[in-house]
Amino acid sequence: MTPSPSATATTATTYVYDFAEGHKGLVDLLGGKGANLAEMTRLGLPVPPGFTITTEACRAYLRTGAEPDTLHAQVSAHLDALERRMGRRLGQGDDPLLVSVRSGAKFSMPGMMDTVLNIGLTDASVTALARQAGDERFAWDSYRRLIQMFGRTVLGIEGDAFEDLIDDARRAAGAATDVELTADQLRALVERFKDVVRVRTGRGFPQDPREQLDLAVRAVFDSWNGDRARLYRRQERIPHDLGTAVSVVAMVFGNLGPDSGTGVAFTRDPATGHQGVYGDYLANAQGEDVVAGIRNTVPLADLATADPACYAQLLRTMEVLENHYRDLCDIEFTIERGTLWILQTRVGKRTAAAAFRIAVQLLDQGLIDEREALRRVSGGQLARLMFPRFATEAAGDVAGERLATGIGASPGAAVGAAVFDSATAVARAAAGERVILVRRETNPDDLDGMLAAQGILTARGGKTSHAAVVARGMGTTCVCGAEELRVDPAARTLTTADGTVVAEGEVISIDGTTGAVHRGEVPVVPSAVVEYFEGTAPADTDDLVAAVDRLMTCADRVRRLDVRANADTADDAARARRFGAAGIGLCRTEHMFLGERRTLVERLILAESDDEREAALAALLPLQRDDFTDLFAAMDGLPVTVRLLDPPLHEFLPDLTDLSVRVALAHDVHDARLLTAVRRLHERNPMLGLRGVRLGLLVPGLFTMQVRAIAEAAARRGAAGGAPRPEIMIPLVGTVQELEIVREEAERVVAEVERDHGTRLDIPLGTMIELPRAALTAGQIAESADFFSFGTNDLTQTVWGFSRDDVEASFFGAYLEKGIFGVSPFETIDADGVGALVTTAIAAGRAARPGLKLGVCGEHGGDPESVHFFHAAGLDYVSCSPFRIPIARLEAGRAAAEG
Repeated sequence: MTPSPSATATTATTYVYDFAEGHKGLVDLLGGKGANLAEMTRLGLPVPPGFTITTEACRAYLRTGAEPDTLHAQVSAHLDALERRMGRRLGQGDDPLLVSVRSGAKFSMPGMMDTVLNIGLTDASVTALARQAGDERFAWDSYRRLIQMFGRTVLGIEGDAFEDLIDDARRAAGAATDVELTADQLRALVERFKDVVRVRTGRGFPQDPREQLDLAVRAVFDSWNGDRARLYRRQERIPHDLGTAVSVVAMVFGNLGPDSGTGVAFTRDPATGHQGVYGDYLANAQGEDVVAGIRNTVPLADLATADPACYAQLLRTMEVLENHYRDLCDIEFTIERGTLWILQTRVGKRTAAAAFRIAVQLLDQGLIDEREALRRVSGGQLARLMFPRFATEAAGDVAGERLATGIGASPGAAVGAAVFDSATAVARAAAGERVILVRRETNPDDLDGMLAAQGILTARGGKTSHAAVVARGMGTTCVCGAEELRVDPAARTLTTADGTVVAEGEVISIDGTTGAVHRGEVPVVPSAVVEYFEGTAPADTDDLVAAVDRLMTCADRVRRLDVRANADTADDAARARRFGAAGIGLCRTEHMFLGERRTLVERLILAESDDEREAALAALLPLQRDDFTDLFAAMDGLPVTVRLLDPPLHEFLPDLTDLSVRVALAHDVHDARLLTAVRRLHERNPMLGLRGVRLGLLVPGLFTMQVRAIAEAAARRGAAGGAPRPEIMIPLVGTVQELEIVREEAERVVAEVERDHGTRLDIPLGTMIELPRAALTAGQIAESADFFSFGTNDLTQTVWGFSRDDVEASFFGAYLEKGIFGVSPFETIDADGVGALVTTAIAAGRAARPGLKLGVCGEHGGDPESVHFFHAAGLDYVSCSPFRIPIARLEAGRAAAEG
């Protein structure tokens, strides 16, 4: 049966929503920009009318290469409604309607996708616009902007083709900025722009307004898969399959003269989090002028003098939006001849310091609760606060070498060689060099260089320029608007006001807090946050440290996961304890056999009789016992999980080739014996060979010596009044029989030590789950294990069939580039593969042994995203390197708060 037209209409997908039809909860469908425009419309704020084409339409277009069948008609219907509301037709009549076409994905991607302004201008409508505005210069300026943006974004013409012509026009007119170009000069520039379009594309600039609109919408869809957008999404871990929405908005003009302008306002300082009036304003300009940093802006507070009424209205709007969104808001606005229009708002990107300060401020104001405050910060942000900073005294010492002072747009201390283009930044960084990317102003094509650089320095732009916004989002140090510097990309130099020249490759230092730029390397000191965790600075050192302390206290109160440390020495253990570790989750005993002790291992391997073997073990025993005694003292009262010797024997033996050469040349008897042993034990893939429990079973007495050292150290520490809590972990178990044999011997040794010392020792024996077979047979293994600890590093290698050291240097880059990996599985746990084995082992282990203690000791234990997985999976603790303990503590709290 053929459906009726009305039935078909009611079942057709809705691809277009008027602003009045949406709200902020539709962010998946309308994107961040569209959803927030709709929300502000609902709030009654002065938003230019318009409509949004959904992310569904974009995904359909990207999937098929064509717009959905009904999209054109839906756009037409909404465009007709917009024209009726505005009393003007797109690009037609004496008073033409112009629109902007703006991208807007679910997650903010500043500058990564495309926008086109002034859609609807043609050779005919530009004169009508001039008459309607009473300003011929404004009309031709708007037209040249359209051709320039449309040519670059829609037609794929290099931006320099237009920029070079603008530079030529300024030089010919003796003008310092675009604003000084007259109407006639702009009219001539438009003709040159149209010539560029004709030569580069083989056709003239489109004169049909609707064709302009349709082509612009399609270009925004295409920009979702642009190189810079894909690179940004990989960096920010944004899924590639979301698509972007497209908002079509009636144009309002900030370039109508001195009583017009455009700007960006923040309800709090996105760099520091401090409350106040922050932002940039630029008179007689359109929005891209502010973002591009081509003309330097003035502070937003200057608007109070230039236009008191609009300034007061803007402040009221900022208050409404911050209270409504309960967060820092980033607001784009335009003033058109004394009338304020709000073009966009979003929850603003901020630095790590600002995130912590703002979360606590909003908590104190009662706008959010503690759990929401935890959700507003992240472990990644905390890690940035733990990076070193410039020594204040040192910065003062080099004041004579200060090159310039710009705007501190993204805090931090960055030192590196000055480079003047992104390709050089990428190449030199890949070679292991620290670099500072120096530009007049950045643009979205600079993203790969910005990612590679330690810091970013621009001569133009303010806190809302492209460089500032992107750097803050990435946590990269940035100084913008250093106007004293003249940057010459062609000569690869920057020149200061006094004529000092810095050539490419020279080291400079930039301070993203103060905006200072120094020649040479400025010394750095530990961050105040690290000093707080170390216990050398009180929590009330400053408001940032106080905010960190407040939120860490919240996290510790709500988290379920304990956080332990991977530590092998007493010093590491002591630092881990200061950082808040609840014990040691992994002590790698192989690290105790390196250096001078390597010869003792060689003696053990070369032993040809029981007596020789026992002598080597007897020499190792007191050394191991002292190691464990110190470790138990540092972690007194807290659990210490000691992994028995795990790595393959080749790590303790000389290189086969080098040793063969030595024997051939010197005929040394010891070397000859060692060579025989090395050849006997040589493995082509040692990471999958004789290591872990296999080594303990095949080298008699090795594990026995280690267990005895642990037990005797615990007995001695207990006799000295301490409270040692050792746990013994058997590595690389693949079958329960291996564990049973080692456990039986370990229990015998512990019982002997108890008798010899007249004490009772409670030493759990468990295993490290790092092989797929161990995970799949966890129910059997749990019957002989007091605990499991997941070794996710090796588990990842064995699940994927990767040798980490090999693949990361070979094809991992290509896999990330092709989107096979969103992120390395060695950085964040592969939830679908490795994670599935972990959850399988958890279920089977606890089914066989209720109350089985479970932890993870791979470095995934300190990765924020992985911590959330382990929380959800039901582990008891995570373990990570000492420096990452605060990060894991915070993320464990956030995981509980989000649950």
